[in-house]
Amino acid sequence: MLSEQSPPQSKPADPVADAIAWHNGDAVAAVATLIEDCRFLRQQLALAEGLMSCGMSRGWRPRYERGE
Repeated sequence: MLSEQSPPQSKPADPVADAIAWHNGDAVAAVATLIEDCRFLRQQLALAEGLMSCGMSRGWRPRYERGE
């Protein structure tokens, strides 16, 4: 039987610092990767929109820009 232990407490992750660290401190490379990821996800959203029927989504349509 496994003993119930709480996970070690750690400080919240900083996604910006993590992205830059992933690229060995190169902020330009981090931004370029994020832009490519955004482009890829927009393509996936467009594909899903084309394949999804209005009845399935009850009239919901995806937005490509964030709302304010």
